[in-house]
Amino acid sequence: MTAVVAALAVLAVVFAQRARAPFTIGVSNGFVGSEWRVQMLDNMRSLNEVYKRQGLTRDLVIQSANVDVAGQINQIRNLVLRRVNGILINPNSQSGLNGAIRDAVRSGVRVIAVDQEVSAPEALNVTIDQKEWAKISMRWLAEALGGKGNIVIINGIAGHPANEARYQGVKEVLAQYPNIKVLNVANADWDQAKGQEVMSRLLASYPQIDGVWSQDGMAEGALRALLAANLPRLPVMAGEARAGYLRLWADAKKKYPDFRSFGVYNPPGVGASGLKVMIRLLQGRKLKPGILAGPFRNTIYVPIPGQVTDATLEEALRQIQGKPDTYVLDGIISDQQADSYFQ
Repeated sequence: MTAVVAALAVLAVVFAQRARAPFTIGVSNGFVGSEWRVQMLDNMRSLNEVYKRQGLTRDLVIQSANVDVAGQINQIRNLVLRRVNGILINPNSQSGLNGAIRDAVRSGVRVIAVDQEVSAPEALNVTIDQKEWAKISMRWLAEALGGKGNIVIINGIAGHPANEARYQGVKEVLAQYPNIKVLNVANADWDQAKGQEVMSRLLASYPQIDGVWSQDGMAEGALRALLAANLPRLPVMAGEARAGYLRLWADAKKKYPDFRSFGVYNPPGVGASGLKVMIRLLQGRKLKPGILAGPFRNTIYVPIPGQVTDATLEEALRQIQGKPDTYVLDGIISDQQADSYFQ
């Protein structure tokens, strides 16, 4: 019996003994150094309040701290001991949590990973396609440069599943543009201050940077470093759809009218989207055949909600009026979209 067949056999037993509403849902969040994660948890709490009024759930049991893989395994085990019906995980590792996930499922707990994919066959992933997310902005950057020039890449946390998927997407696009030279690939841990520090170092090392590719939480810092350098012209920059970055982008265009940038939505609402899928699974609904995709064939890819260009920047600025700089343009699947994944 293959591992996948064995996992399906376990799931069949689990769901033959499904719980009744109201369900108790656990959340394992192993990284708190990002405002994106705060917005993700807030979205989940808000949706859970709706479900509580409908009699579908109780309070969320949230385990949220900066932990390594071993620490996140303990989070998952603690949630199982709390007798939750389902666990939503934003994973710190693609495979390092597999044993804990398997044990949780064998204990009768449904497990969904959100935001990034795990390889555990017992888990379901609900996420955007992180590789495609990165490809969208890398294609834009390559085309904005006319297919040639010197670029730097600022990645997130080395080894993190989403970071690795994104960087793989970037490399696949760059393979089609041999005249784009990557001067340096650096990590800034999805942290704005580190993004600024890394960009400052790169500017000191490379006098001719034509383009910058960056990820969530770091782009604003990188752009601040570029502006502080008082350059004669700014590099073309793939940024982010975050309020602080969008406002700084608009300010930069006042001094540099030719500055070009771009941002793809990376929705913190994916956590709430995962909760919508979780409730339907706990109610005993079955996924449609062929709905699962991804490298491990255990992923529902939810839509990437949108993107911001120079042409749509003004509209994006209207959308974020009254929002803090940390707010990320967002999206949560509708009930109709969630239902569309099920028979």
